[in-house]
Amino acid sequence: MKAFVNWGRENRYMNGDIKLKLLKEDERPVISLSTTQIRKLLSASKPYPRLRMRILLALGTGLRRGDIGTWRVSDLDFEKSYVTTKSTKTRKSMGSRPVPLPIMAELQKYVSNLDPKQEKIFNRRFNQYRWTQIRKKLGLCDFKFHDLRKTFGSVLAQNGVSTAVVQRLLEHSSPDLTNKVYMNVDPVLRHAVDQIPADDWLP
Repeated sequence: MKAFVNWGRENRYMNGDIKLKLLKEDERPVISLSTTQIRKLLSASKPYPRLRMRILLALGTGLRRGDIGTWRVSDLDFEKSYVTTKSTKTRKSMGSRPVPLPIMAELQKYVSNLDPKQEKIFNRRFNQYRWTQIRKKLGLCDFKFHDLRKTFGSVLAQNGVSTAVVQRLLEHSSPDLTNKVYMNVDPVLRHAVDQIPADDWLP
């Protein structure tokens, strides 16, 4: 809306005195998986190697489902544990995106079983049916694949990673978005409050 109004002002289609007022949105609860839930999710997806690999990559990089689906084998640097990525949404690219070593090792095993002629890591579409069945089995009916991205941001925040770094990894244009949507989750807030030395205050 802001972009449209600015365009209208620049082209003199509307009065420059128009003021925009942002509506206050209700805060939506952000779902972030616990370590136990992550283990159960990975265990339940084990019979489906492609789906399990997608889940691991989302948890380890914070990338969107569509971006992970575009990866090519040539984008991977197993020696340095990096991947070259380009966002289909923002068009931002990162030439050396770090990937956790254990996840990169799993990815290397996965790639070694692919047809040598296969360029893309995932040559099939995301299996929504299997994803839904796994969620139901674990009692995570409202959990979306995108929530793995939020789990990534939450885990980083809980481990003391700064908002600036989380923002860079999630490729956000504003730290406000990172704070509001990806770090304003119960585990992060709980971790912060647990740092208060209440035991030292009470007899």
